[in-house]
Amino acid sequence: MKIENLRPFDGQHCETTATGTLLLQIGVELSEPMLFGLGEGLGFIYWNMKTMEFPFIGGRVKPDVLTRNLTRNLNLELTVKETSSQVKAWNHVKELLDKGQIVGLKLDCYHLEYFSNPFHFAGHYAAIYGYDTENAFLVDTRQQGGKVQTSLKSLAMARAEKGAMASKNLYYTIKKTDQKFDLKKIISAAIKNNAADYLNPPITNAGYKGILKTSTEIIKWFHTSKNIENEFSQAAILMEKAGTGGALFRNLYRDFLKESYELLQLDQLKTGYKEFSEIAALWTTLSRLFEKVSQTKEMESIHQASAILKIIAHKEKKTMEILGTL
Repeated sequence: MKIENLRPFDGQHCETTATGTLLLQIGVELSEPMLFGLGEGLGFIYWNMKTMEFPFIGGRVKPDVLTRNLTRNLNLELTVKETSSQVKAWNHVKELLDKGQIVGLKLDCYHLEYFSNPFHFAGHYAAIYGYDTENAFLVDTRQQGGKVQTSLKSLAMARAEKGAMASKNLYYTIKKTDQKFDLKKIISAAIKNNAADYLNPPITNAGYKGILKTSTEIIKWFHTSKNIENEFSQAAILMEKAGTGGALFRNLYRDFLKESYELLQLDQLKTGYKEFSEIAALWTTLSRLFEKVSQTKEMESIHQASAILKIIAHKEKKTMEILGTL
């Protein structure tokens, strides 16, 4: 069966695409930058563990948090459930689909058969809108094909995978409530909340402090890397192409600030948009330097990348302080 009259969300980022598809079903239609911004999605993390092949550079809030923030700001009812039983996990989702409810899923994209270059990442999201005896029908990002399918077996494996960012067969639904939302009011609140979280990270490898730390950590990474060619190339791809919308999510936040300024006409938003336009360009330059490092293995490019990260840290801190005064 497939849910009829499906409106798939056409997005670049997996969580906003999955959640956006659920929102379209209940008549909430917003742009992807607006979903990202209202989800208070901007962040930064530099994560390096011995079990990881190479350090992870992330540019958004933790998985699950974006949808939670977004539905709270939009006065919608979010229901999130987990179970360690793969049988129960599928039966619960199947029951919802049979009732005409599109469901959001959290997955490890390594097992999804439509990924042309599979890699382990357990913080991936897709919306499921149907199934048959062998396959599940999903909505994923534009670059993954939009409306796609994967076998029920592969879906079960993707939902149950363990590791960093994994959940126990997590699925979620969104419903309307009696409360409406005032877009102009919630934009300001979401930006202030995001700024406060970004400027006060709980650990030193997050927020602008994390970017500063990364400026020195990448030099250590270069000297200890077992495979410079692959590691820095993969990091560049993850920053620029792996569902971030480009520039480690800064393009999405820049466009959110532009859309917000057009609605509210506030000076802080105009300044924020201008600054994030420059910041996004710096992140893209950084990813190109990482790619260059992978090709040339030259220390000079690492030092250039380190210098850019220090500039970015300063500019993001300053800009988020301005946005925090809304």
